Amino acid sequence: MTVEVKVEETLVAEVGVVPQEEPMKPVIENEKVVEGDDKVKEVAESESKPRAVEKSSSYKEESNFLSDLKEFERKALSELKLKLEEAILGNNIFKKEEPKENAEKETKVAEEEEKKEEKEDEKKEEKAEEVDEKKTEEGDEVPVAEEKEAAAQEGEEEKKPEEGCEVDKDISLWGVPLFPGKGFEGTDVVLLKFLRAREFKVNEAFEMLKKTLQWRKESKIDSILDEDICADLSSAAYLNGVDREGHPVCYNIFGVFDNEELYQKTFGNEEKRGQFLRWRLQLMEKSIQKLDLRPGGSSSLLQINDLKNSPGPVKKELRIATKQAVGLLQDNYPELVAKNIFINVPFWYYALNALLSPFLTQRTKSKFVVARPAKVTETLLKYIPAQEIPSQYGGFKRDNDTEFSSEDCAVSELILRAGSTGTIQIDAAEADNTLVWDLTVLGWEVNYKEEFVPTDEGSYTIIVQKRKKIGSNNEGPIRNTFRSNEPGKVVLTIENTSSKKKRVLYRFKAKKCSTF
Repeated sequence: MTVEVKVEETLVAEVGVVPQEEPMKPVIENEKVVEGDDKVKEVAESESKPRAVEKSSSYKEESNFLSDLKEFERKALSELKLKLEEAILGNNIFKKEEPKENAEKETKVAEEEEKKEEKEDEKKEEKAEEVDEKKTEEGDEVPVAEEKEAAAQEGEEEKKPEEGCEVDKDISLWGVPLFPGKGFEGTDVVLLKFLRAREFKVNEAFEMLKKTLQWRKESKIDSILDEDICADLSSAAYLNGVDREGHPVCYNIFGVFDNEELYQKTFGNEEKRGQFLRWRLQLMEKSIQKLDLRPGGSSSLLQINDLKNSPGPVKKELRIATKQAVGLLQDNYPELVAKNIFINVPFWYYALNALLSPFLTQRTKSKFVVARPAKVTETLLKYIPAQEIPSQYGGFKRDNDTEFSSEDCAVSELILRAGSTGTIQIDAAEADNTLVWDLTVLGWEVNYKEEFVPTDEGSYTIIVQKRKKIGSNNEGPIRNTFRSNEPGKVVLTIENTSSKKKRVLYRFKAKKCSTF
């Protein structure tokens, strides 16, 4: 099956294929219109040059391979690993818990202490004279020597684990063993996240790591995936697909909280806000399970924050809960978000961002991307392939899609100049074929129609979709199907009536009717 793209305009149309997808070879016809009744057709058949979809130049994750690190970064990593190993061997990672003794043990200890005190009182008088004689002969040397010896013993005690305590070399974070001696390849990746979050200041990164481990232990984060929390919030945040670099994509939909009933159920009191925070942490732990925490792997997420219909900063409870969630995520999940994309941004966001911007580090600000409603699809396409973008954001991904899969077929791209008309021709070489296609236009504002043209000149053209005008407020792609009873082709016609060029994305497939 072939696809033919025809563009009627005074300029050559640009046809290309979205990167990371198998290229197609369409035939391009350019029809030059001359004043009067006569038309001169210039036909050029050639392979179209692939046109790359615009991408962010600084999007790729920083390398976690030792060979790619700068000298000071390698040195900091080595120092952090040494401090971590010493802390684990010395059982100094977690805060020491005071042992709780029962009443019987306390009584026995008290009795033993009383007996010791009596014996010590008896010996004090006997040793008093001996001590005085030594002080006279040796001056202050004995006390000084004793102090040095005591200090040395204290230092040794700090390095050595307490007697009776086993060294836990199985301490892990996000499923990655932290003890450097185990030689696990993901250990460096995790430690580099803490170092980057603290600008490679070893002591600060080490303290951050210790606090994270302590917080996880106290908050029982390792068992949070087994908890049933806030089932009503499944539409507020969820994982869906991957981006161009293989990062899992997490969508945060703030508009759901415009519903007053759900808002009160989620943020009505402190206990409910606590459950909301725990639910958000649970989602983060689910997201981490999809990461590849090894050198060269996708070890961070892409976050999409949809602010459409968001209650905004006027809702105090939402503002407080969001601030708490951001604080917990920043303190305990460093460098796990590659980009934070804010879409459908309302006017109040810009004012809020202007106030907060001076307090954000350049590293944090470099991860923020903002898109107003008219630029949502265009912005997402820089980071996510069309077949992985949900249909409500202009992409081709649908829930429980029975027609296409993300690996099914290529997504192609057609550029329409202002005032031009383009046609996409999908060949149905055999009868009893069912054709299915997806098509979207960035910004729309086009006239669109679909028809089936039989190969037999004696047959009639069938209108699949009559010509209609699609405005700029159209959301989502067009999907349609056609069953051919004879050989021919489906022709999709897009007329760009605007003064700006348009990007058309499309994909299609054909199946024998018997396979449906």
